[in-house]
Amino acid sequence: MTKAVCPGSFDPVTNGHLDIFNRAAELFDDLTVLVTGNPSKKTSGLFSIEERVELIREVVDPSIKVDWWGGLLVDYTTAHGVSTLVKGLRSSLDYEYELPMAQINRRLSGVDTVFLLTDEKFGYISSSLCKEVASYGGDVSGLLPDPVAKAVVERYKK
Repeated sequence: MTKAVCPGSFDPVTNGHLDIFNRAAELFDDLTVLVTGNPSKKTSGLFSIEERVELIREVVDPSIKVDWWGGLLVDYTTAHGVSTLVKGLRSSLDYEYELPMAQINRRLSGVDTVFLLTDEKFGYISSSLCKEVASYGGDVSGLLPDPVAKAVVERYKK
């Protein structure tokens, strides 16, 4: 059985992320979306780690597992028998950022990284841009899954 993990902060999860998760789920026997970050830092993002996990669980296919991790990614992959990481790439800038991480993860644990190119209709979407748009009252529908868009809008109303 081939186990894969899609790691990221996912603050918030976007429609682009969902596309990568769904495509990765077709390629691997067992897929986990892994929210990474320090759960003791409650102010490190728009949503806490726990909130991100719950939002992702609400919008992914039930066959996709969702978990979180606050340490080295390779420690998670080793502990859970994961052989592959899956990362989405929007542009060459993402590749330049992800390549050294993929190489160090391979060196540390032997885990391989598979890069999936983002569907062109999602290439401009990022969590950061969605948060910025929402913070000014802009419309993020179509960029984020509906329950996530609702949660983002509610968070900025506070």
